[in-house]
Amino acid sequence: MTASVVNPRLTKVAYDPFKDFDPIALPATTTQVLVVHPSLPVRTVTELVALVRANPGRYSYGSAGIGSASHLTAELFRTSLGLDLIHVPFNGAGPAIASTLGGHTPIAFGSPASTVAQVNEGSLRGLAVASRIRLAALPQVPTMGETGLPDIICETQLGMVAPAGTPHDILALLNREIAKLIELADVKERLATFGFEGSANTPEESATLIRAESAKWAKVIQDAGIKMQ
Repeated sequence: MTASVVNPRLTKVAYDPFKDFDPIALPATTTQVLVVHPSLPVRTVTELVALVRANPGRYSYGSAGIGSASHLTAELFRTSLGLDLIHVPFNGAGPAIASTLGGHTPIAFGSPASTVAQVNEGSLRGLAVASRIRLAALPQVPTMGETGLPDIICETQLGMVAPAGTPHDILALLNREIAKLIELADVKERLATFGFEGSANTPEESATLIRAESAKWAKVIQDAGIKMQ
């Protein structure tokens, strides 16, 4: 969960994401990959942090837009380490990664779908993944935890919900059927193509995770001073 349910300033939304829906499942999860242009003289997160600290205000990072997963993950990274980085928002992941490929914004966080091919071909350098385990598609790239930053985690879930008050037996039935689907080989393969991993959890576990993630990213928004535009 990232941008859609985390900002307490979203006063114009005509629904309450917690009161108006009952979670069914969070069947797919993806993350963010920290990448840099190969011209940047760094090969590890530690080296990147040292470079940015030695040159405050010099380096910029691109994101898929204000409030996007890439933006919030970068701000979690920036604020946690007290880095002076310039944010350059783009209208989507494609333009943001294209800018990093061109060296214009030499640092970026991007989804596996937008970064894996470039990292593997060498047009971008992958420094870390913001997940708890390494990505199968990028086995050579360490997790943030392995670089000494275990709190820099971004796990963006695709969720399925029903109207509030849906009978529990219906929620449970839908959850069981979704769990069966994500175990199918072709579904797993399709999810992997877009950088997602299937995950089976109960409606109750989904609700707990949504609230925890919402609180986490609301704090990032507040700490970074992000405003809706």
